[in-house]
Amino acid sequence: MKRGLILTGVGDKVMRLWSLEGYKCVEEYSLPNAASLVDFDFDESKIVGLVGTRICIWRRNGLRSVFPSLEGTFMKGLCMRYFDPEAVVGCEDGTARVFDMYSRKCSQIIRMHCAPVTSLSLSEDQLIISGSSLGSIAIAGLSSDQRVATLRSTDCTGIKTLCYNPCSRLVFAGTTAGYASCWDLRTMKSLWETRISPNVVYSLQHLQNDTSTLVVGGIDGALRVLDQNTGEVLSRCVMDIGSASSSSNKVSGVIERNEGRRLSAGCCIDRIPKTIRPPITCLAVGMKKVVTTHNSKYIRLWKFNYSDKYL
Repeated sequence: MKRGLILTGVGDKVMRLWSLEGYKCVEEYSLPNAASLVDFDFDESKIVGLVGTRICIWRRNGLRSVFPSLEGTFMKGLCMRYFDPEAVVGCEDGTARVFDMYSRKCSQIIRMHCAPVTSLSLSEDQLIISGSSLGSIAIAGLSSDQRVATLRSTDCTGIKTLCYNPCSRLVFAGTTAGYASCWDLRTMKSLWETRISPNVVYSLQHLQNDTSTLVVGGIDGALRVLDQNTGEVLSRCVMDIGSASSSSNKVSGVIERNEGRRLSAGCCIDRIPKTIRPPITCLAVGMKKVVTTHNSKYIRLWKFNYSDKYL
């Protein structure tokens, strides 16, 4: 989510850019051949996507480029992030492959893990932060081609998602066993580890430049807000489908409006019908709002009217 726009498309054949103001699709970008989109990111001028075993760049003016060539394809990519002028692909063989997006050449291959790289984050000071299917987080420098540190937690299950906060230099990760964890890169030590769900955590993010809260979503469908510094769960929310009202038009399609419901500390998630808490597969955080995607045709926009943002 950037500048009031949301980009969707993982697992689909088309990427769509949505306006949060009008709740409508404003642009579409088709994928090359029959390959599926694995991961992507975007900015004001371009979209960079990992499509099969190649990187594809769509310019917002409609031009598209694909690389490397068929002769230069890399091992299966599982995740991708970019920081101009470089795009980094996390691969199934445990390496991170660095591509120059303008020369279209692979400039570095860095051994990050002995297991598949499942998630990536990049920092402005040229650090690659990667999570693996075996539960470790590795940190490497783009300038040195070397892994400089490895972070581990007591939970040895796979890292499903991670993000890095440059303001506090904290790394956050979510695992396949439902744990959320935090490390401080200044000391390379663990700050906290909390099992927030009995099931997989698919996505976690924080508001840009915010050092207070972390928003987490996973397979149980509850939207959780955590304290970045302690890991304390501050709130859990689901949609109250019984309060739904809907409207439709040719441009936006069907728009449903529901009331959010904050769960009490003692409320058992399993007793809430799964129809009102579909798995949260991905999320993005904005000022007093969170956007979530699910295994359905709907995108959910959560609006928070409280002065404390998400509580």
